[in-house]
Amino acid sequence: MLIHPQINPVALQLGPLAVHWYGLTYLAAFGLFFLLASKRLRHEPYARLTHWNMRDVEDILFAGVLGVVLGGRIGYCLFYQPAYYLSHPLEIAYVWQGGMSFHGGLLGVMAAMVWFAKTRQRPFFQVMDFVAPCVPTGLAAGRVGNFINGELWGRQADADLPWGMVFRGAGDFPRHPSQIYQFLLEGLLLF
Repeated sequence: MLIHPQINPVALQLGPLAVHWYGLTYLAAFGLFFLLASKRLRHEPYARLTHWNMRDVEDILFAGVLGVVLGGRIGYCLFYQPAYYLSHPLEIAYVWQGGMSFHGGLLGVMAAMVWFAKTRQRPFFQVMDFVAPCVPTGLAAGRVGNFINGELWGRQADADLPWGMVFRGAGDFPRHPSQIYQFLLEGLLLF
């Protein structure tokens, strides 16, 4: 049985500015997307599709970042604490207080890709075919952030499971480190 190391969520403190590990994992995800999408642009079938270029990669990334951040935050507020945020609507913008949802981010990205496809007059599924292989490394980066934060732990594990992990705030029994499972399976294996 392992104990979660309770890593400080702040990677770097610059006066009043706190740079969080979770924010750095988002930056890593966006950077990896850009690198993979730039490489994908040089290979078939996109290399012969003359209307695809680096501007498209940049615009898809920009739209995707907006979709992830806005969709993730709005999704969290509406799915998990709607009454609170409807009575405190300005706090929806307080992203530094935490609270993002994967499914809200997914919906935000889907909306952003619909917008991109319509404004560029591209088939939606062609856009999604371009984007999809570039996403798993970003999912992996996000799960590293979840592990650092000690959140999204899994179900209770048998006490004799060698990698069962006790997480602060999750009881005194081992749990499956589901963030690591997801890092490996939805991040690296899909990549």
